Amino acid sequence: MGYTNLSYLNPGTVILIGIPGLEHAQFWIGFPFFVVCLVALLGNLFLLIIIPTERSLHQPMYIFLAVLAATDLGLCLAIAPKMLAIFWFGSCSMAFDACLTQLFFIHALQGMESGVLLAMAFDRYVAICDPLRHTAVLTPLFLLRVVLVVAIRATVLVGVLPILLKRLQRFHSVVIVHSYCEHMAVVKLAAEDVRINKSYGLFVAFAILGFDMIFVFISYILIFRAVFRLPQKEARSKAFNTCTAHIVVFLEFYILAFFSFFSHRFGHVSPYVHILLSTIYLLLPPALNPIVYGVKTKEIRKWVVQIFVLKSNTQ
Repeated sequence: MGYTNLSYLNPGTVILIGIPGLEHAQFWIGFPFFVVCLVALLGNLFLLIIIPTERSLHQPMYIFLAVLAATDLGLCLAIAPKMLAIFWFGSCSMAFDACLTQLFFIHALQGMESGVLLAMAFDRYVAICDPLRHTAVLTPLFLLRVVLVVAIRATVLVGVLPILLKRLQRFHSVVIVHSYCEHMAVVKLAAEDVRINKSYGLFVAFAILGFDMIFVFISYILIFRAVFRLPQKEARSKAFNTCTAHIVVFLEFYILAFFSFFSHRFGHVSPYVHILLSTIYLLLPPALNPIVYGVKTKEIRKWVVQIFVLKSNTQ
């Protein structure tokens, strides 16, 4: 690691300090985050086991839910090990290239999750607004293409972020005020012109999250219009009920996402508040998604009951 004119030249390692201002409490803060990660891991593993096994769940919505579960698992595995190592063992150092790798996976998986939520909204739109063509439109080949497009879009757009960071050579610090490697947190360390990095980061955020959110809203405007045109109250209630789980998951993801995004760039919240909220934003939806769909889906509830009844009988 070089040190020239109060700047670091091509640093080999960075230091993650966790939650600034709460270093004395990080050991205890780690336990609720560990519980959230454990719920997310077990819940999403359960979904990935039950959806391929239960034939009645071999439908577009639940296939997308399985992809969402795999994405959520990836997010937890990308964030939790290093974050908990910082909180519990004071393992703060990290290779710069490993930091860029973590940054790529976190933001790429975020982008994939956003794309899957858009695909699920499209599925609900076709199911409610054009039900007779639902099977013809959402064929297995179409689902495969959608998943590939979502994955490729996120990989390509986010993949440029670490490349742009890698071209930077001078940094005024190697201390990242965060519990994981996040794009803007790394950009702020640079002692060079980072306008390209900031501009491209904004472009990626709006090209993925902004684009998806707009079209999810359009889908639900069309869905609600179709639902309220149904003549019978029972039919309206049944149609709306098929969307509630996705609406809850969509709102929890985007509200937390945009609060974290704008507070980091334009807000004046305390650093520890921002870092706590941004970490919650990444880890809480993966824990809540299996619970939301588990409560709303009869087949998943049935499997949960069977597992616990079988466990109690064996005891």
